[in-house]
Amino acid sequence: MDTEALRWFQMVADGATVTEVAELEMRSQPGISRAFSRLEAEVGAELFQRSGRLLTLTPAGAAFHRHVGAALHRLDDGLAAVQQLVSPETGTVAVAFQASLGTWLVPDLIGSFRAQFPEVRFDLRSKADELVSSVGPRGTVDLELSTLRVADDDVRWRPLVREPIRLLLPQDHPLSDRREASLADVADDPFIAPAPSSLLRTQLEQLCSRAGVELRVSLVADDLPTLRGYVASGLGVAIIPARWDAGAIEPSSPRVHYLELTDPEAERNVGLSWNAQRRLLPAAELFRTHVLRRAESGRLPRPVPIP
Repeated sequence: MDTEALRWFQMVADGATVTEVAELEMRSQPGISRAFSRLEAEVGAELFQRSGRLLTLTPAGAAFHRHVGAALHRLDDGLAAVQQLVSPETGTVAVAFQASLGTWLVPDLIGSFRAQFPEVRFDLRSKADELVSSVGPRGTVDLELSTLRVADDDVRWRPLVREPIRLLLPQDHPLSDRREASLADVADDPFIAPAPSSLLRTQLEQLCSRAGVELRVSLVADDLPTLRGYVASGLGVAIIPARWDAGAIEPSSPRVHYLELTDPEAERNVGLSWNAQRRLLPAAELFRTHVLRRAESGRLPRPVPIP
């Protein structure tokens, strides 16, 4: 079928007049009318009926219209895929990421990649629920940066860097002059806990369980800046990912202290995941390769050491 005729059909079906379509497409009105006649002949039914000066859909036209939009959308996706094959450096990459990675890992990866491929665009999405994969069967992104590993044979996950987990104390805490401590050392303290949808909350519960510490949650923080603020106000202690170098925008406060957490497994693996059952378009494949090579060559940021 003539794809131009299909696009004109959709425009008229969505409320445009033939005159408006002709002006927009710089075609004659008789030419568009003839295109509609050919389209009706191919479909085998009348698609429009005249209502005054307007064309409205017949029942057959309405049924056809429900499928034309999806078909044109798929066609446009196919044309975009071909364009990326011809010029993969101009595509769009959809990336989901854990919010705590947005201050150091995401800027490093995007910045270093765009230094090579400045025309590639990114659709960046901070994950609201860190316990659900964005690249699973119902995922809508190309790649995910997260500490989440899902039990799905279709999802591939590659480790990038180990992220230390540290203990965060208020300035006047009795242990604030130390360099390291364990969860057992703060077993009697109230905890500021991350939100239940956070992977850090899951890890806090696991670490306390292994250490034999009863977790007493005094407040729940929806994000890390709020968590730091609660600790700085002396409302409790918390665990928190390490601060990172490479100019990361990492909010801090002189009223809090970071301590090395000596408990076993007080770290988390940050990785890159994607769905092996979906073919990545070239721009996304370029970025995937860049991320893995940058990790393999040791060029990712490093955690700031405890002074």
